[in-house]
Amino acid sequence: MPDEPKPETPPPAPPKPAAPAPAAKPPAAPKAPAVMAAVPWEDDLTKQIAAEFGDRIVGFYSYLGQNFLTAKAEAVAGVIDYLKRDCAFDYLVDITAVHYPDKPEQFELIYVLYSFERNLRIRVKTHLKDGEAAESVVWVHLTADWLEREVFDMFGIRFKNHPDLKRILMPDEWEGHPLRKDYPILKMDERWVRENLGIESGQ
Repeated sequence: MPDEPKPETPPPAPPKPAAPAPAAKPPAAPKAPAVMAAVPWEDDLTKQIAAEFGDRIVGFYSYLGQNFLTAKAEAVAGVIDYLKRDCAFDYLVDITAVHYPDKPEQFELIYVLYSFERNLRIRVKTHLKDGEAAESVVWVHLTADWLEREVFDMFGIRFKNHPDLKRILMPDEWEGHPLRKDYPILKMDERWVRENLGIESGQ
């Protein structure tokens, strides 16, 4: 039987046209800075403190279960003394600060206190203008000595009546305060580096 002719191979299909590139999305608008969603804090302790200090306390707040009060700067040392003597907040955990260079009161100064008796932590906050000094609380808590020195060293905040206010982390001759927002992250005291390390840059 003769071989049957093989069917012709169909020509290849023409290539499909390339899909158009998706249009570029416009850049997203920058997000507004997050606002701390603090709620009012009110209990027997806040009533006791408010009765003692009146309008020298700006407000009582709680954020994610962390209680804090904001006080006028001139009242802070007295508030911390009262919390120790009359409310059993006998442990000064820390003193720190935050720098907001665009605000009239550039610095938020924060004291963290703990009561072993109450098993409770409280923060005392105040606000300071650039160049405004806070009252030292070394006379209330001896451990404030080094903590205040660290805040002075990193932020440049001075503490009145501190027994020996000087740098504690940076060299004594260092210029500037590294945790200020107007102190660039790559900035350094190049003169100190050059004179003491013998190099042009520590970066």
